[in-house]
Amino acid sequence: MNHIVSQRFVKCLEKLKEENKIPSSRQFALTLEYQPQNLHEIQAGNRDVTIDLIRRAIEAYQFNPEYLFLGQGAMFMKPAKENDFRLLTVVTDQYNDERIVHVPIPAQAGYTSAMADSEFYSDLPSYSLPEYKYKVGTYRSFDIAGDSMEPSLFEGDKVICTFCEPGRWVNCIKDNCVYVVVTRSDIFVKRVKNKLVETNQLELVSDNSFYEPFFVDAEDVRELWYVQTKMTSFSHTPLKPVPAREEPLPSRLPNQELEHLRHVIAEQSKLIKQLHGTIEKLVNTTLAG
Repeated sequence: MNHIVSQRFVKCLEKLKEENKIPSSRQFALTLEYQPQNLHEIQAGNRDVTIDLIRRAIEAYQFNPEYLFLGQGAMFMKPAKENDFRLLTVVTDQYNDERIVHVPIPAQAGYTSAMADSEFYSDLPSYSLPEYKYKVGTYRSFDIAGDSMEPSLFEGDKVICTFCEPGRWVNCIKDNCVYVVVTRSDIFVKRVKNKLVETNQLELVSDNSFYEPFFVDAEDVRELWYVQTKMTSFSHTPLKPVPAREEPLPSRLPNQELEHLRHVIAEQSKLIKQLHGTIEKLVNTTLAG
């Protein structure tokens, strides 16, 4: 976990004590079923806060994840907005490097309602790629369903996406680029037009003209992922060969065939001459008689 996140977490904890909402750091830790000694190390700057501890603090004390992760907004969420923010869960390897979590078609319905359920994410497949760009930031991949994005994306393709921070949507969403838009009830892969300033909405557009564009309200969007890479199946069907340009017949025939053709033409010429002579004799004989 980023060290600055741990510092903000400690500030929230100190704020709770200042407002007498908790009697002590020890009581805070015990309430969250966390070791008080480990919490003391976090406060001393010797240990970073974990995702699991953040999740418990959000649920029990309404720590604001926007403040923790982005440094934006109030330290604590208002009750009315308690469930509006989706805590992004990541999966790491033994070296604490983030892995790319893949969301297949069967899991997409559950993904929209899983919230911060770490068990749900642990059951999803995850992987890493060798390129350096996939080591920076949080990435996720999704299966493509249906034909609404043809011919750009086909059913069965996969898209690898980078996470878009909610606090930057107004400025970072690029018109007509492809995003994975996770709403409260569905997952869409569409080209997006940024209407946040005008109407606080996103316009979702399909590449397949059969499907009409539609709008989603910003407050209904839980996550936004910018598509960077497409993975598609490879077809082993050979391409049709390009026909060669026709060349003059003699240049395309081997010498032996060319010589045989000359011999055939010569023989036919002799036969034609003999036939012509025979016809001429018959005509003369007839006239003489």
